[in-house]
Amino acid sequence: MSSPHEELDAGVRNRLAALPADGAEDARSARLFDAMAGSRLLDIQARRMRERNVGHYTIGSAGHESNALVAEALRPSDPALLHYRSGGFFLFRSQQAGRSLEQALRAVLLGMVGAIADPASGGRHKVWGDAALAVLPQTSTIASQLPRAVGVAFAIGRARRLGLATRWPDDAVAVCSFGDASINHSTAVGALNTAGYCAHQGLPLPLVLVCEDNGIGISVPTPPGWVEQAARRPGIGYLYADGDDPDMVAGTAAEAVSTARRERRPVLLHLRTVRYLAHAGTDVETAYRPAAQLAADLDRDPLIALARRVPDAAARYDAVARCVARLAGEIAREPVLASAEQVMAPLAPRDDRATAEAGVCHANPERRAELFDRRLPEDAGPLTLAQSLNAALTDALAARPEMLVFGEDVARKGGVYGVTRSLQHRFGPARVFDTLLDEQSILGLGLGLGVSGLLPVPEIQYLAYLHNAEDQLRGEAASQRFFSNGAFTNPMVVRIQGLAYQKGFGGHFHNDDAVGVLRDIPGLVVGIPAWPGDAGPMLRACLGAAAASGQVSVLLEPIALYHERDLHEPGDRDWLAAYDPSAVARIADGRTYGDGRDLTIVSFGNGLRMSLRVARRLARDGIGARVLDLRWVLPLPVDDLLREAAATGTVLVADETRRSAGVGEGVIAELVDAGFDGRMARVASRDSYVPLGAAAALVLLSEQQIEDAARRLLRG
Repeated sequence: MSSPHEELDAGVRNRLAALPADGAEDARSARLFDAMAGSRLLDIQARRMRERNVGHYTIGSAGHESNALVAEALRPSDPALLHYRSGGFFLFRSQQAGRSLEQALRAVLLGMVGAIADPASGGRHKVWGDAALAVLPQTSTIASQLPRAVGVAFAIGRARRLGLATRWPDDAVAVCSFGDASINHSTAVGALNTAGYCAHQGLPLPLVLVCEDNGIGISVPTPPGWVEQAARRPGIGYLYADGDDPDMVAGTAAEAVSTARRERRPVLLHLRTVRYLAHAGTDVETAYRPAAQLAADLDRDPLIALARRVPDAAARYDAVARCVARLAGEIAREPVLASAEQVMAPLAPRDDRATAEAGVCHANPERRAELFDRRLPEDAGPLTLAQSLNAALTDALAARPEMLVFGEDVARKGGVYGVTRSLQHRFGPARVFDTLLDEQSILGLGLGLGVSGLLPVPEIQYLAYLHNAEDQLRGEAASQRFFSNGAFTNPMVVRIQGLAYQKGFGGHFHNDDAVGVLRDIPGLVVGIPAWPGDAGPMLRACLGAAAASGQVSVLLEPIALYHERDLHEPGDRDWLAAYDPSAVARIADGRTYGDGRDLTIVSFGNGLRMSLRVARRLARDGIGARVLDLRWVLPLPVDDLLREAAATGTVLVADETRRSAGVGEGVIAELVDAGFDGRMARVASRDSYVPLGAAAALVLLSEQQIEDAARRLLRG
């Protein structure tokens, strides 16, 4: 009994042989046919390679090859975010850009075997991607690339308004493909809503969304008529085409692209397709699809439909098949990734010197004076954390025309806590603007702006609001460099207002301490400025790393410290700091307070202020404590940690995050891994959500707990 992929190949050959071999040669159709046949044969070859254990990927494009006609309607410089069934599109675009079909086939096969020479990801994943083709690698199966696609289209329009260049032409159109099952995912729903929201306001959004509807999501049928209903949304044009009608697809795709390019608005192309070869190599399609349904799908083969216009289609198919087989044999000997260092190389290649140089904000002095109403912050006396952040954002916006600040309530209101106050007045609504209330879309806008060449600084209003959008950081932002082998980056600094200890307000959703959700994202930088003097330097470090290395960073700002002025006594004003407009912190460097020889307290955020107060009380009893502010919780300042631990031989970690999966776990692990043989302990908040009012103190780390733990540790 032959396998499904061999049966499909034999069936195509039989149908092609039965077609009449007369008629005039149509060069355009022949070129399209080659791309579509190449895509089909790559899928068949992938199954053969998997059988021999030399290939690692079998999700294919068989039945979807008419997306090559969508590529034909676009320019090779139009940014494309393609889902995994876009083989025809990728191969045709490769030819549009002047590459031979053999070159394009080889590039795809290199990805299938995980070869280092794979131009898309350097052997890290089988993705459609190539910087020279304006194809951004995507690994998503659930449409998580849609928010970024909206962001790319938004970037094209916004850069044009600001007179800035991006990596795309001024009149470019972004295109994004996804499946019918994915249209139900919250990520897709949010992105479609955002696209319509922008169009409703008249904001330029040149975007073509292609829903390739094969009627089934793995094994679950899509209800008939559902995609059309789900796709028809306010502000978004809707067009339909049958994938086995080449003229209809070509004409409809051309209309969609023309409308998006001319009118600068989003259009959704509903492309009805079929799916051959099941979902992937491990999927047994006959277990859930009737034989009659599978047979009926064969009559809707887009490859055969186009072949009727290509007199020598059978011979061309054979030629492409031989080429694919030959290339598959050749690439099987290609080197693959052989060390963890090779795998991880693209993750975080920061250059501290370049970051420091890029972090300095060189604004025109006269312009800067005007922006600050002739009252420069460095001359205003010591500032609070919120004031320092506001001044640093102002300086950065003044020096970086490509920088945009946006989020919920950041513009007119100036932020819930006033951190972004006056920024829109100073720089205008094109650079500082309010968004709709959807964190996925906020981060997606940032991803699209960053990969296009701008410098986005989105704000997530509260840490608890991040969790419904976390994958935009984990699966899209931080992974972009990894899965493109560094060819694409999305520089971005995400400001998140978080942590606990707000007085008289909030409960869990405004006092969230779940930092663990950020600390396990590879390649991400997470900083927590607590002392006002660190706010500007740390922000500038993140901006410098974004500009110099394409870094994605999160600046987690302790809400309870925004407007704090005092440290030890009411009115002492010791929690204020002078503003230095030129200072740039070093990522993964901590800050040490004091030089006590008895105890090292390691903390961050609100814990820093509490630890400094505890250290003063211990000093009254003759106990010398120094306090290390980690400042960066990803990556941790390990060198500083080990140095300060060795200085006293006794370490207490004061962790305001939860005991399980909190920052303290990582600190203790670093000490153990380094062979620290002194005394150590940790105190942390309880494994609980934060309740309202005074009850919060029952589960959050307190000064008294830090002091009691310090004394117990010193007593041995």
